[in-house]
Amino acid sequence: MNDPGPEAPRGDAPLVVDLDGTLLRTDLLEESALRAVLGAPGATLGAAGDLLRGRKAALKRRLAVAGPPDAATLPLREEVVARLRQEKAQGRRLVLATAADELLARPVAERVGLFDDVLASDGTRNLGGEAKRDTLVSRFGERGFDYAADRRADLPVFRSARRAWLVGPAVGLRGELERSGTTVEAEIPERPGRARALLASLRARHWAKNLLVFVPLVTGHVFSPAALLAAALAFVALSALASAVYVLNDLADLEADRAHPSKRERPVASGRLSIRAAMGLVPLLLASAALLGSSLPPGARVLLVVYLATTTLYTLLLKRKVLLDVFTLAFLFTLRVLLGGAATGVLVSPWLLAFSVFFFLSLAFAKRAAELLSVRARGLEGAAGRDWLLPDGGTVPVLGVASAYLSGLVLAIYVHSDATRRLYAHPGWLWLLVPAVLYWSSRVWVLVGRGEVHEDPVLFALRDRVSWALALATAGILLLAARGSFGVPGLIE
Repeated sequence: MNDPGPEAPRGDAPLVVDLDGTLLRTDLLEESALRAVLGAPGATLGAAGDLLRGRKAALKRRLAVAGPPDAATLPLREEVVARLRQEKAQGRRLVLATAADELLARPVAERVGLFDDVLASDGTRNLGGEAKRDTLVSRFGERGFDYAADRRADLPVFRSARRAWLVGPAVGLRGELERSGTTVEAEIPERPGRARALLASLRARHWAKNLLVFVPLVTGHVFSPAALLAAALAFVALSALASAVYVLNDLADLEADRAHPSKRERPVASGRLSIRAAMGLVPLLLASAALLGSSLPPGARVLLVVYLATTTLYTLLLKRKVLLDVFTLAFLFTLRVLLGGAATGVLVSPWLLAFSVFFFLSLAFAKRAAELLSVRARGLEGAAGRDWLLPDGGTVPVLGVASAYLSGLVLAIYVHSDATRRLYAHPGWLWLLVPAVLYWSSRVWVLVGRGEVHEDPVLFALRDRVSWALALATAGILLLAARGSFGVPGLIE
C-alpha cells in the first residue's frame, strides 16, 4: 500500500482529468481508426505495422493525422463538464491528461475551455498507465493531485492520486482504492440504459419494412402453414441482416449523424454505445442471418446476399449520389417482396413488381423531401453526407408525386385485368383500393410539404391513425373481393 503522505489543502492540488470515456463518451483512438479506415484506408496499413511493432504512440499519431474526428461534435459527458465548471469557478487548476494523441486532445480541451494544461501522447511516448502516473508524479508529486477517470487501466494513477473522481465503470473501484489509501471524493456513475442503447442500435422498429416478405402470400392467396413458416424465417433472417447494416450505417455516418438535430441521439453517435461494441455487433448479426438463411431455398439465400451487397454499397457510396440513392431504396423495398416469393415458392406477379417500384420510389423521394425541408429550416445548403441541395427541394416533390400516381395507375390497370378474375371471386371491390392508395400517397406528400413528416414515411405511417385506418380498410376490401359482400356478391360487379 502506498503511503498517503501529507495532504495539501484541497484548493492547492490540481484536478487531473482523463479524456476517453471520462470527459468524452467515446474513445479517440477508435474514432480516428474508424475515420482512417473509411476515408484513408492506405494509412491503416502503416498503422497495422506500428501495431505489430508495439509502437502504440506512433500508431495513434498516424491515425490522428489520417482520420481526425470533429472535436466540435464529439459527445461530452455533460455531468462531468458541469462538475468541472464548478471546480474552475472556485479557482481550481484543471489538467487534461490522456493517452490519446495530442493532435486530438488539444481541440477537445479548447472546445471545453476549462483546462490550464494538456498532457497527451506525442507520437513517441504513449501517455497511458504507468507512463501517465510517472509524468503526473514528476509534475505534482506523490499524492499531489486529484484524478478523475473511468476505467481499471487507470489504477496506477488513482493509487498515486490524493483523491479520486470515479466516472462510469470506475465507480466499482471504490473499495479497492480506499484500501490503497486514495480518498474517493466524487462518483459520477454511468447512466442506466446500456442494454437499451444496444437494442436501439438494431433499429427494431425498421423491421416493419420486412413484413413485405408476406405480401406475395396475401396477393397469391397462399396461407399454408409451411408457406407462413418460410415467410417468417425470411423475415427474421432479413431483420438480422438489416440490423447489421444499420449498425454499419451508424458507423459510416457518425460525423453526419452528430451534426443532425435528432440523429445525434443515436446510440453510437451519442456515445451510449461504443464504436468497439458496435463493430463487434456486426459479425454477430451477420452470423445470425446466415444461420437463419441457411434453411431457406437457394433463391432466397441469393436474394439475402444481394440485399447485403446493395445495402452495404448504399451505405458506403450510393446514398451520397443524387437519384441513385432513392432508386436504390425503392429497389430494396421491392427486393423484400421478391425475397418473400423466393422463400415461399409463390410467384411474384409483374403487376405487384410494377406497383412496388413506383409506390416505394415515391416513399424514397418523400424521405429526401422531408430531409431537405429540415436542412432548409436549419439554414444549411445541403444535407450532411448527401448530394441533394436546397434547390432540389422543388424537383423532389414533383418526382415523388408522379411516382405515387403511377403506382395508382398500375393498380387500376391490374384491377381491370383478367388476372384479378382468376384470383378474386368479386374483383369489383378492388376498385376501392385505387382511391385508397392515391389518398394515402397524396396525404403523405401534403404532410411532407407542411413539414409534419420528420423521418422515414414508413415509420411515420406506423404511428399515424389514418394510415392504420386505411390499412384495415384495405384488408376489408381484399376480404370482400375474395369472399363476396356478405351475401350480396353482385353489389360492385
